[in-house]
Amino acid sequence: MGYRFEPLEVRDVVLIQPAAFPDHRGFFMEMYKHSEFAAHGIDDPFVQDNYSHSVRGVLRGLHFQLHPQAQQKLVGVIRGEIFDVAVDIRAGSPTYGRWVGVTLSAENRRLLYVPAGFAHGFCALSDEADVVYKVTAEYAPDLDGGILWNDPALGIRWPIAEPILSPKDTRLPLLREAKTNFVYTEERSCVCS
Repeated sequence: MGYRFEPLEVRDVVLIQPAAFPDHRGFFMEMYKHSEFAAHGIDDPFVQDNYSHSVRGVLRGLHFQLHPQAQQKLVGVIRGEIFDVAVDIRAGSPTYGRWVGVTLSAENRRLLYVPAGFAHGFCALSDEADVVYKVTAEYAPDLDGGILWNDPALGIRWPIAEPILSPKDTRLPLLREAKTNFVYTEERSCVCS
């Protein structure tokens, strides 16, 4: 059915546009197809699906899960709109500490692939936002990690000034204080076209 894979300015984060087939009833699209993703270098098996419902102004993140249960994520929106962010936290990476942000919505039907070694977060821009994402490792609470959403060293330009946060997210450390175990390698995860 077709996908367009677009590498973003922070290496290994990929914006994916699935083909959609609209008609008078609505539309149909494949959100994920293993053979298509594998042909573009995204071949790790997804083992858990997550669903998140948020109201306008909620910010979730920046989260990651440490090795050996590090998660790659495939994020999409089935209702509403979000600003989705990935931050490179791989030691030795030429883009360490850099972030990329994209708008994902039910209307644009784009997906964001976030590899292991990135902190991930999003904020809800619509009255309600339903986010679905696949991950390559099951949730492991003892390996859960995160970075403060407004760490000044990152300089993320969130589109909301005063987000609604969980108590946990208000206590996350700055990147320089965060416990991480990710190391950059030269292997390329996506053969984009």
